[in-house]
Amino acid sequence: MRLCAWYLYGEKHRGYALNPVANFHLQNGSVLWRINWMGDTSARGIGASCGMMVNYRYFLEDTASNSALYLGSKQVKASEQVLALVSQFQQNSKL
Repeated sequence: MRLCAWYLYGEKHRGYALNPVANFHLQNGSVLWRINWMGDTSARGIGASCGMMVNYRYFLEDTASNSALYLGSKQVKASEQVLALVSQFQQNSKL
């Protein structure tokens, strides 16, 4: 889950999220909200994402500012759960 959080939050292409689905939602002003272990246990889900599922949350009053922040300064808004996983990854990673 730590690696998944880092992939979605920290891995970038030209400054934007490497994952195209993450990039889509973040451009539209969402928050990277939650990572669910074994959230998609279908054969396709296991093959594509090791069963992990991600929730993006839209706070309607914040979508415009979140979108502008992401598009302008390439900053990803994320929940405490995701940020904690990112922090754990950074502390333990040898990448």
